[in-house]
Amino acid sequence: MTLHPLPTSKDSADTHDEWNLRARGETPTQRLDRNYGELLQEVRVAQTGVQFLLAFLLALAFTPRFADITEFQRWTYVVSLIMGAAATALLIAPAPFHRLVFQRRLKRKLVRATSWFTLSGLCFLMLALGSSMMLILDVVLGTGPALWISGGIMAWFMTWWIAVPLWNRHRFGHRLVLSRQPDSR
Repeated sequence: MTLHPLPTSKDSADTHDEWNLRARGETPTQRLDRNYGELLQEVRVAQTGVQFLLAFLLALAFTPRFADITEFQRWTYVVSLIMGAAATALLIAPAPFHRLVFQRRLKRKLVRATSWFTLSGLCFLMLALGSSMMLILDVVLGTGPALWISGGIMAWFMTWWIAVPLWNRHRFGHRLVLSRQPDSR
């Protein structure tokens, strides 16, 4: 095992590529392929959730009780629907982007765009989930408790989806890592 210093955020892509070659035996092209594959796995997880949520929201407008909701509930529904549609568009965006840049030697741009689509889509998914919870809790408990509970739910999401990853990135992002020497086959 060998210690390899991780590149810092100030380092260029070339330095990251050099580190990956030393630590993983991975060329820049292999790294981009791996990064894209990892991003697609993340997108697949998120797509399932957003598809169920959007299907629920689309069907909700056609239920008999929908005509009886308050104006606040109607606007909360509209916000949820828009956020769900935005999340869906962003989480599906890597597929058409890939199709349109396929075999154009734009893999680095594809990986960066897919990363941006994924992060943005997850933010919209979080907002869609929070506003959907607000709608459901408002119908069940009333506006006051719904505001508090859905606010707590949003804080919970923000803790695990944003704060903890950023804290780990800040705290551990520049440490040395143990890695095996690349096979010399």
